[in-house]
Order: sequence, then C-alpha cells, then structure tokens
Amino acid sequence: MIPWNIYPRPLMQRDSFLNLNGPWDFCICEETETPLYQETIRVPYCPQSKLSGIGRAVPQSAVCHYRRHFSLPEGFRKDRVLLHFGAADQEAAVWLNGRKLGSHQGGYHPFSFDITAFLQPDNLLTLEVRDHLDDAVYPYGKQKEKRGGMWYTPVTGIWQTVWVESVCADYIHSLQVKQDERGLMHLDMEGTLASGTLTLSDSGESFPILQGSCTFRPVKKHLWTPEDPYLYHFTVDMESGDRVQSYFAMRTLSTETVDGVPRLCLNGKPYFFHGLLDQGYFPDGIFTPERPEDYEKDILLAKSLGFSTLRKHIKIEPQVFYAACDRLGIIVFQDMVNNGRYSFLRDTALPTVGLKRLPGILHPAAPRMKHAFMDAMLETVQLLQGHPSICLWTIFNEGWGQFDGNRMYARLREMDRTRFIDTASGWFRCRQTDVFSPHIYFRPYRFRPHEKPTLLSEFGGYVKKEEGHLFNENASYGYKYFSDSESYIQALEKLYDAEILPAIPEGLCGCIYTQLTDVEDELNGLVTYDRQVVKVPAERMQKIAGKLKL
Repeated sequence: MIPWNIYPRPLMQRDSFLNLNGPWDFCICEETETPLYQETIRVPYCPQSKLSGIGRAVPQSAVCHYRRHFSLPEGFRKDRVLLHFGAADQEAAVWLNGRKLGSHQGGYHPFSFDITAFLQPDNLLTLEVRDHLDDAVYPYGKQKEKRGGMWYTPVTGIWQTVWVESVCADYIHSLQVKQDERGLMHLDMEGTLASGTLTLSDSGESFPILQGSCTFRPVKKHLWTPEDPYLYHFTVDMESGDRVQSYFAMRTLSTETVDGVPRLCLNGKPYFFHGLLDQGYFPDGIFTPERPEDYEKDILLAKSLGFSTLRKHIKIEPQVFYAACDRLGIIVFQDMVNNGRYSFLRDTALPTVGLKRLPGILHPAAPRMKHAFMDAMLETVQLLQGHPSICLWTIFNEGWGQFDGNRMYARLREMDRTRFIDTASGWFRCRQTDVFSPHIYFRPYRFRPHEKPTLLSEFGGYVKKEEGHLFNENASYGYKYFSDSESYIQALEKLYDAEILPAIPEGLCGCIYTQLTDVEDELNGLVTYDRQVVKVPAERMQKIAGKLKL
C-alpha cells in the first residue's frame, strides 16, 4: 500500500498523478564514503521516525542517499513531465538516470524539476540530502539534535510526498484567486498567457480568461466562516489544453474601532479568535502523520472542544492540512519558521522578567541568515496564500532570529494585503504590525489598552501527565503542573473565567492556549502526544467557548 496516496496540491489539481511514495533504497554515510544501499526507507517518512523503517538519528556530518526506479504508465505522458518533492529537509540534490536535475535549499517548501529530456522507459531517481542544523542559516523551527524541553527530534530528508505529473506544452505553473474590497474575485495565473474559461462547479457560471487573468463576481455571495466554511469549487479550461480544478472562498478581514476599542473583524463583524497552539508533531512520524486523515482528526478534535482557531507554530504543513482547515472550518494563524541563533537568556529569560529590548545587541543575524529567512517567508506566502482558512501571518516568535521587523512587515504586506500580520509575537515589539501580541505564562494576565487590536498569542501551558501515554517517562516540561484531572480542569476553567473573560469587553480580540497536544517531553497539551487521551471533557470546554463571544 502506497503511503500518503492522496493528491498533494489541492489548490491546483490535474488528472495526472503518479505517486512515488513507498519503499526506496536508502543509506546514511559520511560525505567521503560511497553509498551502499543496504536499507529500505518508507517515503514520505523521515529516517528518524518509526514509520520510515529506519528509526535512528542522522549525524549532521552525514548524507542521506535515496534511490528508486520508476516507469511511467502507458498513456501517462503528454508534452512535458514534472517531478515534484513536497519537502526535503534541508539541502537536496537530485539526479535522474545519472543526469543532475538540480538542487534545493530549505526544508519546508516544495520544489520541482522538468524531467522530460531525461526520461527513459525505466528511470533511476537518486537524491542526496544534507542537514546542517547547527549552522542555523535555513529555517529549522523546533528541531534540535539534543532534543528535550521545548526542543524536539530533528527531521532529515524527504518528509512529504514525491510525485510526477504530465502537462501540455503551455501549462499553468500557479494560480491565485483573491478578493478585493468591492467583492470582486481576481484569478491570476503564471506560466501561460493563453485564453480560457473559468467555470464554477455549483452554479455552472462561466467567465472568460484573457491573457492568464480573470475578474468575476459569483451571483451567490456565501461568506466563509469556521461555523459555515463554504467553498466555491471551480475548473479552469485553457485553449492550450491544460485543465485544473481548484477552489476559493469569499471572506474579508479588517480592523475596526467598536465601542472605542480596536477589534479584529471577520466579514465585517468583530470576531473572537479562540485558539490553540498547534505544533504539528506526531510520535511515529515526527513531522509527518501516518495518514493525511490524522490532520482532520486533530482539526475536528479542536473544534469539538470549542476552538475556532489553530496557531500553526513554527512549522509549515503539507498543503492537505490547510485544505482540511478550509473544508472543515477552522482559522489558521500561520507562523513563519524561525532560523538564526536562539539564546535562552536574550530570547526567553530576560523578556519573561520584563526586559523587552536590548538596544544594540538584539539578534545580530548574519546576512546569509537574513536572506534565507526572507526567501523562506516569501515562499511560504506564495505557497499558502490561496487558503482562506489562513487569516494571520506571524513573522517572528519571541525574538528568536528577529531582525528588521518593520522592513519585514512592509515586504510581507506588499505580497498579501488581505490578512493580518503579527510582526513580533511575544515581545521585542515593532512599530509596523497589525496586532499587539503578548505571551503570558508565569503571572496572571491583565489586559492593558493598546492602540492596536490585542491578541494574547500564547498563554496557559498547564501540565497533566497521563501515565502510559508519555514519550519520555523521565522528563516533563510545561508551566504549571497538576496531579489529578479535576484540579487540572478546574484550573483551566478559572484561567479563562478570571483572566480571559474580563479582558474581552475591554478589547481582547483572541487568545491562543498552549497547546493542542503534548509534544515529546512537553506535556502541556489538552491531548496526549499519541492522541489516545483527551485530558479535558468536551462539554466543559464547550461551556468555556460559549462565553468567549463578541
């Protein structure tokens, strides 16, 4: 059975799909050694994971070598054939039939090659992946070779789907649908200036595409919300013969002053973003759940507990995750993935006790790190901006890797004028931001009026250990510990009743509790790492959620 045998690009689907997941020849060796393929790995699971069949650490000095044969099915090939990698962490080089296709840097974004000229009846695909985690140049998030506490097992190599598609000579490279302030929808495509037709699936309405773009307004205006996640599905047919299916949603985000306080609004109405931190780690697959349906289970679990928002924390998921959020109805606050050097003293300890800025020595990021972060930020927005569930971008988290925040805000705003931007979540605030975004863990939260809408973007972190469901029996990490379930649940209720509810009339626009699930040693999830135990009764969490309304 092929793992992850699901179309991996939900915003631009063709009827051409050859999945290359499954068993690959594999070896880990030092740079100077000749690879001897004596093991088999299950792609798309990283070699550190149990699901991969390897299940061991990869030294930073080593190279991961992948190899597999494939043939194209009869009738598969059109004019051109493209090879896609969902993601490979961190530096990948690819060969087909002995010819180098190219390389890619960065562990969280897809990359592709046109392999038409190199194809043979039987094809040998090889890949080399290096992961120099400690140089901190490329975004790496919560990965650390010496894992523990808030740091987790690192991921090396392929961790998303590898696949092949065939396209016509003049094909769509990418497409985006955006909504303007008048309610008009704009389709823009890259890769072709041909003419064609856009057809809405539900209504059958058709609109002409001229030189790769189309402006239209559906007759039926049905706005997307978490409570009613309506999607408009459509098909694009080009005169060149290319045909793709996609979807969009109609929804607006704005900041308004309501009763004298700034509010974040969804579809013109103040909305309270009741959310959870979601780090996207899984015990058997680390970055990659065993099945794509596992994402849906997490989303539905969060909704069953009354939450409307997930803050996707310092990780970028496969696009099927965001498609599930679009379809099932949950808002996403999407973090960029940190790079640069983390300092506990500078980035955590001193800000926690109130020192929020260190003039002159704040994050001396090297030019390579700055360029790598900015490139990754732009790639992230290009990849994900078509997903209506994403309502906010977070650029920097708690100062780690932070630099030129005002400039980064301006650059991101150029790319996306439709979403909220949190330039610096936690501390080391910047003038250019759409929200005031504190983190509170070790003291009671007291709302303070601010000129910007206020999001409490991290709080809580309460720990309740569930024996028999622990990643590490000898360690636990969190911010406040409880030994029995009732005291734990009562503390959660008190936290919301005493600190969150009084702040909402004063101007609090949303809150992100830490967190959805335990992650390795970090045991402050509402659910265990293995997803087997929900630590809180749904009815009591729903009761809390019912109070958090605007």
